[in-house]
Amino acid sequence: MSETELIEAARDVRKHAHAPYSKFAVGAAILTKSGKTFVGCNVENVSFRITLCAEQAAVAAAVANGETDFVAVAVVTDSKEPVMPCGACRQVLAEFNPAVRVISANLEGRTETHSLSELLPRALQGILESLRHE
Repeated sequence: MSETELIEAARDVRKHAHAPYSKFAVGAAILTKSGKTFVGCNVENVSFRITLCAEQAAVAAAVANGETDFVAVAVVTDSKEPVMPCGACRQVLAEFNPAVRVISANLEGRTETHSLSELLPRALQGILESLRHE
């Protein structure tokens, strides 16, 4: 799957976001090493604390289908500039691949691409350190 197709999958699922409070709909699509794509959208709750981010929804869909080897994630929002995943989503993604490629896009077609390790420095080191202390 191309980067453009991954962004399109995120754009399509964004239409199903439940964002009545923030009005900030987000779509995410994760590409796995096996070539499968899993999508998710944000699902808000009146208690913002239990809102589900689009990236986490896509991760959950992939894991529920036995896929955990993530290659790339695309995130699409209706914002002036592409928006990067929040800190919690970065940590969730790092659980599976600290070097996953993160593609952020807006509806106007602007994109930014980073590795997760750029957005969450030393994530792998932290994961390895926590495993050593078990």
